[in-house]
Amino acid sequence: MIDPYNDEYFMRQALREAEKAYALGEVPVGAVIVVQQQIIARAHNLTEQLTDVTAHAEMQAITAAANFLGGKYLKGCTLYVTLEPCTMCAGALYWSQIDKIVYGASDEKRGASRHTEIYHPKTKLVSGVLAAESTELIARFFQGRR
Repeated sequence: MIDPYNDEYFMRQALREAEKAYALGEVPVGAVIVVQQQIIARAHNLTEQLTDVTAHAEMQAITAAANFLGGKYLKGCTLYVTLEPCTMCAGALYWSQIDKIVYGASDEKRGASRHTEIYHPKTKLVSGVLAAESTELIARFFQGRR
């Protein structure tokens, strides 16, 4: 039997969030956090709307998921995010002890994967899920800015 709730399915949900950011004039990054095949948090970049440099999609999703679960640890959870987390978000994800991080597009300049051991040792990392779609949305956003 094919599992309809796979990494691609949840990344498509994160892409929907990224589209919301795009519509607001935010860098189009979206995120969802899942536990037991259920989305418990949805978020997108809000740095411009909130005038807050820390209002990345991942940070918003971490807070929403922690509130949903009633605790600061995200054990048993998976984050799906359209762009590789930056070092700030990777640090927050480290402290959350999240089980798995799945991202779409790589971020050659600011991505956390350039740093060794930045994620919690038990966190599984998966890259490149719907990378083309994620990259295209970000490229379209920045083309419109030039």
